Amino acid sequence: MASETESPESDVLDAHSFEERELGSRHAGGLGRWLIPGLALAWSIFQLLVAGFWTLGADVVRAVHLAFAMSLCFLSFPMFKHKRFGALADNSRIPIWDLLASLLAAICALYIVFERQGLAERIGAPLPRDILAGSFLILFLLDAARRSVGPALPCVATVFLAYTLFSEQLPGVLATAATPWRRVVETLSLSGHGIYGIPLEVSANTVFLFVLFGAMLEKAGGGKYFIDLAFSLLGGFRGGPAKASVLASGLTGMINGSSIANTVTTGTFTIPLMKKAGYPGVKAGAIEVAASTNGQLMPPIMGAAAFIIAETCNLPYAEVVRAAFIPAVISYLALFYITHLEALKLGLDPLPRSELPRFKETFLSGLHFLFPLGVLIYLLLIEGKSPRFSALFAILALMLVIWIQKLLSEPRKFGASALPIIGKGLITGAKNMMGIGVAVAAAGIIVGVLSLGLSSQVTLVIKFLSGGTLAGMLIVTALVSLILGMGLPTTATYIVMASLTAAAIESLAASFGVVLPLIGIHLFVFYFGILSDDTPPVALSAYAASAISRADPVRTGVQGFLYDIRTAMLPFMFLFNERLLLIGVDSLWEMILVFLFSLVGMFAFAAATLGYLKRPNRWYESGLLLVATWILFRPASLQGFLPLPVDAISVIGLLLAALALGLQVILPTKKLG
Repeated sequence: MASETESPESDVLDAHSFEERELGSRHAGGLGRWLIPGLALAWSIFQLLVAGFWTLGADVVRAVHLAFAMSLCFLSFPMFKHKRFGALADNSRIPIWDLLASLLAAICALYIVFERQGLAERIGAPLPRDILAGSFLILFLLDAARRSVGPALPCVATVFLAYTLFSEQLPGVLATAATPWRRVVETLSLSGHGIYGIPLEVSANTVFLFVLFGAMLEKAGGGKYFIDLAFSLLGGFRGGPAKASVLASGLTGMINGSSIANTVTTGTFTIPLMKKAGYPGVKAGAIEVAASTNGQLMPPIMGAAAFIIAETCNLPYAEVVRAAFIPAVISYLALFYITHLEALKLGLDPLPRSELPRFKETFLSGLHFLFPLGVLIYLLLIEGKSPRFSALFAILALMLVIWIQKLLSEPRKFGASALPIIGKGLITGAKNMMGIGVAVAAAGIIVGVLSLGLSSQVTLVIKFLSGGTLAGMLIVTALVSLILGMGLPTTATYIVMASLTAAAIESLAASFGVVLPLIGIHLFVFYFGILSDDTPPVALSAYAASAISRADPVRTGVQGFLYDIRTAMLPFMFLFNERLLLIGVDSLWEMILVFLFSLVGMFAFAAATLGYLKRPNRWYESGLLLVATWILFRPASLQGFLPLPVDAISVIGLLLAALALGLQVILPTKKLG
């Protein structure tokens, strides 16, 4: 680990090295200097054209989307990362073999376009060249995924491919009829299923535009504006830098959907200020990690997986946002509360207002950034337009804002300096998408394999591992999501786990007479896929934060996960309490009550797990807080003992939380042992 005397600049460089996993680690000169950004720019322009100006078939859009993503991966990432592989790990140039791989991968991805008519005429009877092209597509895709998102996803996909090919030879409950390679390739590579299935469709039609919007907003200065705004608003309170970190990460996370990028972007500013205010390096880094990880939960964008949830559950995206709203907001407000409790425990004083930006000037300086965000939210949630339509018009509004901003500052140039900013945003947006595009396509391999008849067999295996109990299945799902998510992007983790467990959870619950909401099951998987980003020992977000804080990355990850226990508890609560997802909640008053009860419950849980309220908790005070948490989140579970409405039972939970607080006020601190 680096010494404490290293410069802040080196800290930032170390932190940004973790972002290379998503943006590409190759810094090539010569041909690569223009080829990579040129290809990225072309991809963004293509996506904008097909979103609103150019009509193409859905299969063509998916194939071109995948071709761009794989080509960029082979150009942007060397074959190996460790320097011991010599030329195969060279970051300074693009070798001929990667150029060829990039070209061949694109040709294989576009094969279904070139042979569109022929493939339609010979469904079920593919030619040898069809199988050859499809086989190479699978190989290229697995290698592109290995380069861009790590070995975990291609390994999992390879295991499923091996399972469907050799399952007859496996023992016991694992044995089932094998599938010939010809049929596997036809399903995965030559049809609208598997690789070209729903995940890739959502990536091509929706996710790209939202990622592009976030990248352009960042390049225009929106990210820095949100950070400055957060500090001007909250920096002067006790533990203000930590509170500002939470707010800034939430605002940034709404638009970039990446916990690592969020950690690096906001943590560069927030972590040093938290340390200056008195937070230890481990806790400063952990707060940033927890805030950045939870940024993917925040509506209206919620990361790429949320759009796939809407498509899979056949729900309007606004309904997904509505269901996710209360859990996401109370989770974030509880993180504010955690930073406050930590500040109290450490006895920290507020930063002087003279060291902070002034709120009014800061707010007005970036007011124009709120216009495209307002367009997005208005079209998406008020007008009920499709995510694709809303994102496209938000991007156009942002381009207009950038041009007007430059026109006003440089009237003689007619805003020409806006073009480089827009261009950089288009290039960065495509680079941000290449890992996502490849990941969802590779996850489609697993989805396609399951569609060949393995889904029922996998369900039996999962039920066997969980002991045939619903609680066991939920715990197994949560643990496997956390483990898989250590090596997979959030979106891929969700696709894999939803394909494996969503139907199994629903059917097992029905066998016990329990009806679970489908959106709740999918959000359950989504939450634990996100939490894997700060789960040791991998926890890339924690490593990025520790590179800035100069604290131990494992301790930072453990502390960040401890802060996020409140988020890990939430899915188990909303799965059995539909009101938290606003299912069946029709009136505004009922919505407010649900929000207030769950918020107090979350605060009580945070205080209990931290062992601190107004002072260190006695054991029975923590016990009261935990009981209050259960009652406030699961009031219906007590109706068998208390024949009262759920709101009346929730009031009992409020009283217990108030009792714990009252005891801390009444009983003197000196009696603590």
